[in-house]
Amino acid sequence: MRKVVVRDFRYLNGEIEIPSDKSLSHRGVIFSSLAKGRSIIRNFSDGKDPLSTINVLRGAGVKIEFIDEKTLSVCSSGKFQPPVYDLDCGNSGTTMRLMSGVLAGQNFKSVLCGDLSLSKRPMKRVIEPLTLMGAKITSSAGTAPLIIQGGDLHSINYTSQIASAQVKSCILLAGMQAEGRTIFSEPYLSRNHTEILLKYMGADIKTDGNTVSIEKSELAPVDMTICGDISSAAYFIAAALIIPKSRLVLKNIGLNPTRTGILDVIKEMGGNIRILDERIVCGEPVGDIMVEYSSLKGCKISGGIIPRLIDEIPVIAVLASFAGGDTIISDAQDLRNKESDRIKSVVEGLKKMGADIEETDDGMIISGKSELKGGCCLDTFHDHRLAMSFYVAGLAAQKEVMIDGFEWAGISFPNFENLFEKVKVI
Repeated sequence: MRKVVVRDFRYLNGEIEIPSDKSLSHRGVIFSSLAKGRSIIRNFSDGKDPLSTINVLRGAGVKIEFIDEKTLSVCSSGKFQPPVYDLDCGNSGTTMRLMSGVLAGQNFKSVLCGDLSLSKRPMKRVIEPLTLMGAKITSSAGTAPLIIQGGDLHSINYTSQIASAQVKSCILLAGMQAEGRTIFSEPYLSRNHTEILLKYMGADIKTDGNTVSIEKSELAPVDMTICGDISSAAYFIAAALIIPKSRLVLKNIGLNPTRTGILDVIKEMGGNIRILDERIVCGEPVGDIMVEYSSLKGCKISGGIIPRLIDEIPVIAVLASFAGGDTIISDAQDLRNKESDRIKSVVEGLKKMGADIEETDDGMIISGKSELKGGCCLDTFHDHRLAMSFYVAGLAAQKEVMIDGFEWAGISFPNFENLFEKVKVI
């Protein structure tokens, strides 16, 4: 376990490029593997999760090579080969759930497995709809490993009880291989990178509010560039907002409206944040984000905005600790099914630092302006987003903070510490 000590400095200042979007990297390489021909993916993420997706696809016979450090060449026949070994998804729920949808339509048997953390995460949410489509999936108590006997699928009209981009993407990828039109509805609109990229690559896909439908489709190879990940940018945004005199410009950030809930919350909290040079790249809105230290106020976060910021809630809790008044986060019960129970873990960690924070069944209540004293050691709970959120809290704490198990940050952001060092003014 690697221990990191968050050390003293004055403030943050500078202009930086945030690493590639993890969600788009997963989808780019999976969808390119379903296209017949050669695709080029530029600015691919170097996080461990997208690399797990590459390894799974290679295990199914797809030829994937790095042309350089950040550029992928994907050559595929559009069909996969029966794996000769179990396909290891590592820590990546996105890999397991999306690849379940892909493999359900392939006429062979495959096994998807993962690490100890991933093996505890709920997979019934994809097993049940895929079974309705005709796939045969065996698992123990609805968790990994998943034994998938793929084959001919038929379409379904499926209404999900949760707003989940992973579940939606899984069903759309299966539906793209099924006879008939598959329809998926969710209570709130989750991130829609899958819909945008499938349409960009030629799929017969239609969207109407919270409902999306797809017909059997063939994808065309693509030359695409991945933008910066707003979920990774969130840690720098939060740090600049709570550390006096700080000012950062974050370049080339994805601004898909299904992912920018954190920006809406920051504006409601009174944060000084602006979007510069907005543009469209491969169907996705992109821009630069300028953020400065701000005096924040608490707010309520619930309902339809939750899917748009679900990954950012741990660092939003850090922000709320420095805001005047109460911040109430609710309708976020799915946080308990992430790499850790993020409700319990965030509350435990921030309480240890001195925050006034309480756990609820579906979220948390943070009474702001409590001083984060630091002078403690925090556990990451094997969760990359907790590691990075606690690092941000440590930056603003009165005393040094040690974070145990910081290697988990590499799941999505291997260069996290180095990038922060570039903008620290000592």
